[in-house]
Amino acid sequence: MAYEHFKYTVENKVAHVVINRPEKVNSFNETTWKELKAIFELIDKEPEVRVAVLSGEGKLFCAGIDLQMLMSVKNLEDIECGGRRSEKILNFIHELQESINAIEKCSKPVLAATHNGCIGGGVDIIAACDLRYCSDDAYFTIKEIDMGMVADLGTLQRLPKFVKPAIVAEMAYTGRKVGAAEAKEIGLVNNHFTDKETLLSEVQKLAETIASKSPISIRGTKEILRHTRDHSVADGLHHMAVWNSAMLLSDDLTAAFMAAMSKQTPDFKD
Repeated sequence: MAYEHFKYTVENKVAHVVINRPEKVNSFNETTWKELKAIFELIDKEPEVRVAVLSGEGKLFCAGIDLQMLMSVKNLEDIECGGRRSEKILNFIHELQESINAIEKCSKPVLAATHNGCIGGGVDIIAACDLRYCSDDAYFTIKEIDMGMVADLGTLQRLPKFVKPAIVAEMAYTGRKVGAAEAKEIGLVNNHFTDKETLLSEVQKLAETIASKSPISIRGTKEILRHTRDHSVADGLHHMAVWNSAMLLSDDLTAAFMAAMSKQTPDFKD
């Protein structure tokens, strides 16, 4: 598939999604947002893709929303009716939120590999990923506060689920940069690596390990983890029971048992 602002390839069951707008430090304009949504909806449906890696081309991972796109919202001031103006802004925000929601809704695990700056909307994007890794030069900043805005695409909703809420509040109130070592300490990233090349190599290895597992079990695990995050233990256990009642007796279960008995590596169908 050809995209204007992304590179998209599949290798060893792993989809590589590379933000490719380096001349604009990988900031997101209208086309980029639409392509992000389309790509992860495609990954969700492609049986030969079992896991995705999201990275950035050029100087940094992502500089957030394109300022020209953001300033275009000012044009809505020309709408005389306050209600209609607010409705347009509401729809605009919802469209951007849905682009990032596509990452979380994707049934395949998504691994973020960030280098250098992950700014504003970039943090919204990685917050929707399943696993996050970075290079030692990486930094993360909830930059919206310095632009007179409230982060509105998922950072404030998702980050407190795996980073202490008080830490998220501090980041959001100050807009300060969180470096790689601190990011690991607070749980924002799983690990950090010396440089971008090492980062991508190590994340690829992890992605291939995940891709070697039972696809139906990996998809089920993501679904259960996502449900558990937003529900009580009792609700989570019931959802788990219902899921397994439908999915437990799969061909993958038989393949795993047979491989274990013969001490071989199982080969799962897509």
